[in-house]
Amino acid sequence: MNPPYETGARAVTVRPALSRDLDAVLAIRNHAIEHGTALWTDTPQTREEGAAWLGAHLGRGSAYVAERGGEVVGFGVYGPWKDYSGFRHTVENSVYVADGHHGNGIGSTLLGTLVTSARAAGLHVMIAGIEAGNAASVRLHERHGFEHAGTVREVGTKFGRWLDLTLMRLQLS
Repeated sequence: MNPPYETGARAVTVRPALSRDLDAVLAIRNHAIEHGTALWTDTPQTREEGAAWLGAHLGRGSAYVAERGGEVVGFGVYGPWKDYSGFRHTVENSVYVADGHHGNGIGSTLLGTLVTSARAAGLHVMIAGIEAGNAASVRLHERHGFEHAGTVREVGTKFGRWLDLTLMRLQLS
């Protein structure tokens, strides 16, 4: 699946990510690490780590970027939920929008693209692991048909506090 998607008056184009998108994706990802609770790590990724991470998604064809006016303003990926062969038909998604670009439908467009791509790839279930306090992400996934599968209390920590993980699932096939 390679077509770009356009939405809204302030059009955003979603396309498959390319290796040249690494710096923009890494900037968005590291901002999320440094300032938010969506990624439960305290250590920003190095360029080498980011290249390996993005390269794995590029190899699977499971990475997309959103552009507005030629600038990457978001990205979305899906990848294996667990490494065991019994989970090979289940993937987990991640969607991130650049600071200052939230609330413009970019995340929704990216998530829709991920779901369409995963379905086309013949996958069975998509999982979202969301910090339980992130109501916007929960609502976004609900709008795309994800259902609440449970919340696991105090399984992560960041910024000196315990975090709960809400799991959501979408049947793809």
